[in-house]
Amino acid sequence: MLDYAGLKAVAAVARTGSFEKAAKALNVTPSAISQRVKQLEDRLGVVLVVRGSPCTATEKGEWLCRHVEQVEMLEGGLFEHLPSLGPAAGVGGQVTVHIATNADSLGTWFLPAAAAFTRQTGHLLNIAVDDQDHTAEWLKGGRVLAAVTGLEKPVAGCRRVFLGSLRYHATASPDFVASHFPHGVTEAGLARAPALTFNQKDRLQSLWMRQALQRDVAFPTHWLPSTQGFVEAALLGMGWGMNPVALVKEHLAAGRLVELLPGVTVDIPLYWQVNRMAADQLRALTQAVTAAARDGLQA
Repeated sequence: MLDYAGLKAVAAVARTGSFEKAAKALNVTPSAISQRVKQLEDRLGVVLVVRGSPCTATEKGEWLCRHVEQVEMLEGGLFEHLPSLGPAAGVGGQVTVHIATNADSLGTWFLPAAAAFTRQTGHLLNIAVDDQDHTAEWLKGGRVLAAVTGLEKPVAGCRRVFLGSLRYHATASPDFVASHFPHGVTEAGLARAPALTFNQKDRLQSLWMRQALQRDVAFPTHWLPSTQGFVEAALLGMGWGMNPVALVKEHLAAGRLVELLPGVTVDIPLYWQVNRMAADQLRALTQAVTAAARDGLQA
């Protein structure tokens, strides 16, 4: 028999980052939270919470937290029909659902889906951001229940839906292009012109250069971990970057930005993967995500 008082204590500590805040959320004392977490850890023989500022869940703790989320979603449906069970069950507030997406999806098409889901269900979202090639690791590690990912192969225990492709244009300001590519885009020019790179996981510039020139080019770069910052930096002439079409189409139409090579784009296929055990409870989120993807991605 699972110790749900202990499980909810672990989940509350992981969600709030402290034993004190978890105690307030569950309307008990901090010592009660500490005791419940310690008893569950002793029973399982593993550490579930890394004590610190903030407190975080271990990998085993993350798996238990995701289980608690699923239970809370099931309880929410039950309480709608039998509201008198709520207080007796010790409900600790709204359900928080952990999901992951890439930054460019979050900055373009994903938020309308998230907003529609929260309006419909009343659930809260904890959205983690990582590169689309790495969000699947959050699912594999039990840190989230669903993710937008570039991984086509279904993660073990997950359902997968193809969403569409996020299209990127290599863009820069007209002055930047005139200064660094006066005779057109060349390998030598790309080796000197500063690019914009999100982080070490960002491979879009290399993909574009391989598509444009059929070879890899070593290039200087600014490191800028911001989707909107990429657009602003390109407008200000800091460098050239791979920007989602939704964020630059008006700038391209107005001439504030230009394509380095018109018509040479990079399409990144995206998939929605959701834990099978939570798929029914997250049906509304899946529907919202697929609807938003139809409007915001390339088919």
